[in-house]
Amino acid sequence: DAAIALRERSYDAYSLSGGYLAWLQDEMEQQEAAALCRQVEESIRKRFHSKIWCCFTRAIREYELVKEGDRIAVCISGGKDSMLMAKLFQELKRYSNVNFDAKYLVMDPGYNPENRRIIEDNARALNIPINIFESDIFKSVYNVKKSPCYLCARMRRGYLYKFAQELGCNKIALGHHFDDAVETFMMSLVFEGRLNCFKPVTYMSRADVTQIRPLLYIGEQRSANLAKQLELPVVKSTCPMDHTSKRQEIKDLLTTLSAQYPDVRSKVFGAMQRLPLDGWGPTPHERVKTRERKKEE
Repeated sequence: DAAIALRERSYDAYSLSGGYLAWLQDEMEQQEAAALCRQVEESIRKRFHSKIWCCFTRAIREYELVKEGDRIAVCISGGKDSMLMAKLFQELKRYSNVNFDAKYLVMDPGYNPENRRIIEDNARALNIPINIFESDIFKSVYNVKKSPCYLCARMRRGYLYKFAQELGCNKIALGHHFDDAVETFMMSLVFEGRLNCFKPVTYMSRADVTQIRPLLYIGEQRSANLAKQLELPVVKSTCPMDHTSKRQEIKDLLTTLSAQYPDVRSKVFGAMQRLPLDGWGPTPHERVKTRERKKEE
């Protein structure tokens, strides 16, 4: 009551259990969080400028992922890649000439309390204003024996589309990175006998939203290095199929091949663009710019 009365008189007043010591601890935590946030942003702009920021903006530019007036739902799972993507979008909004809006969306599929707390603490420390939506996906697929990954993925997409629409978003940014693309292509080749992969840009007509993947030029190890440098705790995968799935088999295969052919992942990724796979070719704008560069040369 006292805090309310003081605020009504324009004082900056707080009501905290524990009194002054609790307030002091809260102030210290806020200062530490602000320092961490500045460190992350400075690392993106300086130390990791070429390996992360330039790769992010290259994907944005080449595939025209962000356009004037877009309202983008940036999907955060709590892992290193999605947290990095959220900070990259904040930096893009700060420095880009394109006027767009970003909403930072966290879907809780049934995290345990510890993982939920890690996501909330990291978002607070990194100054990411998250919107959390509840779902019961883990519970729904836990006892499914046939194709649980397929069902889980479909349910996740359905919830994401629904939540993005509630936020008024026309695009959904997903954290699939360079290694995800290579692994997906190899899975399609090895297990299905076809050349296929998700696209950098995919319009979902049923939901009337567009999926974009702006981390395609960023390798998994680069975001891991940034998270390690900053000692940032991330949510470990809680999937019961983790390390036993077909994707893990392909990860292991690529690791084995990389021991003898270090650039095998880059060769596969380049082949996807040179084919090109559906949706992986340069946009008309990029083709014009390429022709102009060749003329200048």
